[in-house]
Amino acid sequence: MRVTVWNEYRHEVTKEHVAKIYPDGIHGLIASFLRKRGFEVKTATLLEPEHGLTDEVLDNTDVLIWWGHCRHKDVRDDIVDKVYERVMRGMGLIVLHSGHYSKIFKRLMGTSCSLKWHISEKERIWTVAPNHPIAKGVDETFVLPEEEMYGERFDIPEPEEVVFMSWFSGGYVFRSGCTFKRGLGKIFYFRPGHEEFASFHNENVQKIIGNACEWACPNKIGGPLSAPCVAPLE
Repeated sequence: MRVTVWNEYRHEVTKEHVAKIYPDGIHGLIASFLRKRGFEVKTATLLEPEHGLTDEVLDNTDVLIWWGHCRHKDVRDDIVDKVYERVMRGMGLIVLHSGHYSKIFKRLMGTSCSLKWHISEKERIWTVAPNHPIAKGVDETFVLPEEEMYGERFDIPEPEEVVFMSWFSGGYVFRSGCTFKRGLGKIFYFRPGHEEFASFHNENVQKIIGNACEWACPNKIGGPLSAPCVAPLE
């Protein structure tokens, strides 16, 4: 499986306390634990040429992981167009945390993707679809001691499946693990991952992201979605 992990990579180079949590960047940590599962993993960041998402990279990506936060508007529209096309043709997409406001996720959802939020609270995540492949081997419930709170209403289309739900110590709840299908592609949104907290070091979080890659990986990347003209079947 060929995975590309995309990250803005701004907080880790501008904030010392974030760099201590993710010295190799959020993308570097995610890539490291996915490689341990045997995946072929590349990384890409905002300030690379074409944001690191060249045609060659995307043509050799089965699953794209997307983490963004403060620089959504800086992502070029033509790059979003290319990612959108690849998803429609079958590339898997995993959107993490504040990637819910990314151009690509909002385009695929067709909604504002807005939500309630504030920092910080204890988060308890519940596995509400334990038989789903993304939940394989994940604890029934686990706690992230500190996280940015996201609360309903989350303005997304009705998910195909809600795999995880979150409860926060301030009383809010949130659909924190949702699946969608667009064209031939599978999409998974997963809520945890604020840069100021060590959520991506959590064993269950790592397992969920790895499982999501396996779930979203296509058997084969398809061709263009436009239907060719063909002769009638006899």
